[in-house]
Amino acid sequence: MKFNMNNPKGYVSFVLHAHLPFVHHPESEDYLEEQWLYEAISETYIPLLTNFQKLVDENVDFKITMSLTPPLLNMLDNKLLQKRYIKYLKKHIELAKKEVKRTVYDQRVNNLSKYYVERYSNDLHLFKDVYNCNLIEAFKHFQDIGVLEIITCGATHGYFPILYTTEQTVKAQIAVGVQTYKKYFGKQPRGIWLPECGYVPEADKYLKEFGIEYAIIESHGILYADPTPLYGTFAPIVSPTGVTCFGRDIESSRQVWSSINGYPGDFNYREFYRDIGYETDYEYIKPYIASNGARVHTGIKYHRITGKTENKDYYNLQWAKDSAEKQAGHFLDSRTTQINNLAPLMENPPIILCPYDAELYGHWWYEGPYWLYILFKKIHFDQNNFKLITPSEYIDKFPCIQQCTPCRSSWGANGYSEVWLNQTNDYVHRHLHVAGDRMVELCHMFPNENDKIKKSALNQCARELLLAQSSDWLFIITNGTMVDYAKKRIKDHIGRFTKLYEQIKNDEIDKDFLKSIQEKDCIFPEIDYMIYY
Repeated sequence: MKFNMNNPKGYVSFVLHAHLPFVHHPESEDYLEEQWLYEAISETYIPLLTNFQKLVDENVDFKITMSLTPPLLNMLDNKLLQKRYIKYLKKHIELAKKEVKRTVYDQRVNNLSKYYVERYSNDLHLFKDVYNCNLIEAFKHFQDIGVLEIITCGATHGYFPILYTTEQTVKAQIAVGVQTYKKYFGKQPRGIWLPECGYVPEADKYLKEFGIEYAIIESHGILYADPTPLYGTFAPIVSPTGVTCFGRDIESSRQVWSSINGYPGDFNYREFYRDIGYETDYEYIKPYIASNGARVHTGIKYHRITGKTENKDYYNLQWAKDSAEKQAGHFLDSRTTQINNLAPLMENPPIILCPYDAELYGHWWYEGPYWLYILFKKIHFDQNNFKLITPSEYIDKFPCIQQCTPCRSSWGANGYSEVWLNQTNDYVHRHLHVAGDRMVELCHMFPNENDKIKKSALNQCARELLLAQSSDWLFIITNGTMVDYAKKRIKDHIGRFTKLYEQIKNDEIDKDFLKSIQEKDCIFPEIDYMIYY
């Protein structure tokens, strides 16, 4: 039975943050870090798109918001990476078919092998034949029909609270983020996912300047605002410059994110860390792992979490679906209770903001896209308490918002900046700040440069600086995974920037050097260095 939802007691807003750092290595046929993109496409982006289409086909009234960050958009639009993704899929289909033959001894494993053949074959069909290798258009379609709102992010996910030492660098991050959005979606973005939810009040003027109406920030950015908001995170607030801020709901976040009692830890779900890339005979798996011989994840995984034990049982697709359906019901009941308790106390209906990394859904939590699909169906068919909404729709419905100054904050560990500034990575910032100051210096030395080569070099300086500023490199160093790669990326981009900076100032531009780094670091082809002016 479908209930009348003209006057809901409250709203729930899902916001998925789809982001990966820009990784593009035309100089090598086999660059391990490019697989971050291919895994995300197969495990997160295609499953989400597939489930959006199923919901539309089933006439389910749903709304969801996603940030597609500029680096991700540039990678999805890259012809070389598209070709390499197809090659990646064909290799995985080949491996999965070999697995069907290898696992005939056990029906349970053999069924899973056949499942992976079907899964990767379907990915190839969808990517080539349905989406025409263009996932951006696939997402845009759902925005155009009104079920998805796409918002932007900083140009390369630079962390605003620390970058703001040179304020023009934050201005450029916002400006290029907006420009990239307009390029791919043909209109102005209304919202922004602040990189790492890193809020700094001084950045608001640039958000306002480039037409951003609202921002997604961390819970305590709202809770510790000045003055204290009347309704906590259950209503947005508006900053003195006019930017509306939505804060993450703590309870719903914990239910999904928590490594202790969050849904992804269910014992029936697929175990992420057990993969045939590490477990099969070396000579057998060698053609499907890294070219240097290092074992890596292949995506073919046969075990479920099982429990806190090394003796993992085999994965059962039906059991996993059963758990997802049960937990979708639990999430629905939790939001119903939450909204029933809040609604009588508030002037406007409460909004429960549920922001997550998109890659949690599918990559880390394999069943996440299915859980989301079931949840949205349950919200549509099984209750008459609340509706799904996008932040911009909420603003349009309820424009009367309390004015407060949000607190400096992030969603990193302990809530402020220590993930991106600590003893493991603090040396990076002096180089970023110097490069930022030098970029501003170049703008003032060569305003509106007409010389074609010099202008091209200045634009490349802007690209190299933006790429060096990615918060991902600092996070990786802190986290202790792929550290050498992250350090190399920072060193390479700062090194290329510095070399170009000196060549421009001395009027001795090395055209071959410039061309070589333009081919590698080809993000933001339309960039204008004067955004740093």
